[in-house]
Amino acid sequence: MSTKNQQFHAENQQYHLPFLLSPVKDKKVQASYTGKDISTDGGALLLREIDRRLGLIDKLTGCINDERDQRYIDHQLSEMLRQRTFQIACGYEDGNDCDQLRSDAVFKVCAGKLPETGSDLASQPTMCRLENSISNSELYRLAKTFADIFISSYKKEPGLIVLDCDDTNNNTHGDQQLALFNNYYGEYCYMPLHIYEGLSGKLVTTILKPGRRSKNVDVFAILKRVMAHLRQHWRNTIIILRGDSHFCSHQFMDWSVERPNIHFVTGLSGNKKLNELAKITIESAQRAYEANDTNQKRYSSFMYQAQSWEHPQRVIVKVEVSKKGANLRYIVTDMQQYRASHVYETGFCARGNMELRIKEHKRYLKSDRSSCSSFQANQFRLFLHSAAYVLIHTLQKEVLSGTDYANATMKTIQLKILKTAAWVREMKTKIKIELPRAFANIAAQKQAFDILCPSG
Repeated sequence: MSTKNQQFHAENQQYHLPFLLSPVKDKKVQASYTGKDISTDGGALLLREIDRRLGLIDKLTGCINDERDQRYIDHQLSEMLRQRTFQIACGYEDGNDCDQLRSDAVFKVCAGKLPETGSDLASQPTMCRLENSISNSELYRLAKTFADIFISSYKKEPGLIVLDCDDTNNNTHGDQQLALFNNYYGEYCYMPLHIYEGLSGKLVTTILKPGRRSKNVDVFAILKRVMAHLRQHWRNTIIILRGDSHFCSHQFMDWSVERPNIHFVTGLSGNKKLNELAKITIESAQRAYEANDTNQKRYSSFMYQAQSWEHPQRVIVKVEVSKKGANLRYIVTDMQQYRASHVYETGFCARGNMELRIKEHKRYLKSDRSSCSSFQANQFRLFLHSAAYVLIHTLQKEVLSGTDYANATMKTIQLKILKTAAWVREMKTKIKIELPRAFANIAAQKQAFDILCPSG
């Protein structure tokens, strides 16, 4: 055992002392943290098999230049990426968790190490050095790789995809680089941009940004690159951009006019001119409400061109009148052939699922932990959480399809599928992992193992 490992185990001797619990039938109940090679995250083995099929961590590893002297390193880059990603997926989002879990037998197997004779995994300081070593060019390659992984998730060119875009606040609590005060949230924060495919929930990429709402020109620069990359692989796919009102970019609208099969439907902030153009619809709904004393909803559309727009675009207004008064909502789109109500209700309102995906990424996988001082390190952390999202989303939608967990939250999958006790033993010719017989969700987990390991 290395000196570092000896020191680590010596510091944790305090946990090995037994303690007495309440007796059972006059017999003492003694407990201690001395169970050898027992893990609480046996379900992480499913993520290992998914990663092997996707080649996810290997592709991410290929984006990073490992400039360490290979003669003097204890932890390979791919091992550290697997360790951190799988720990995040199982609910251990902090780098400090690496210290307590570095000898966990299941995580060692997931990282490609032997559970007993293999050396321990990386510690928190080692992981911190990795996070702070990533350059801007490597971050760009990582972002591009996530888009490539999204593309490769389709067996053939899809007929239609919807790019759902939104940003969210990652509050900061220190002197983080480029963390800015945001008046809307009342906090210093980052505002990462999340891009998902709206029909499937698949992640396209995540881009960390300073703590202000996205400027139109910045959004356009990112989306133009993403769509250009998708178009290189999918020549005929219809791509629809869907987003909130601050994703209404005249640069994107003007750019998309000359590009076939690229469309958009975004929110649009109201103004006096729009209210004037919607006046007939507003008055019609108000008269109907006064006559029937029931809530009224009306849709209509008209052509509108703001001063900064190069081309007129179709604006759809939804008018709701109730005892609280008139409520107006506007969206703008280049899709002319569909009814206004259909575009609004079926097309635009479905973007509400985007909020759930951000919740999965941010709340359940804790991707808002941006505690590094360096902006680049925090972007790298965001990518690690995105890798965990890709693994669990693939498990959920492709492996657990047909079970109660196909539409469950990622938190539920963590607690019910991934959190499983496992006894790991390293034998002469094999590694034997025993999972509990008394396990409430054994049927769904067994189905997942059967799909991923059919020869087992």
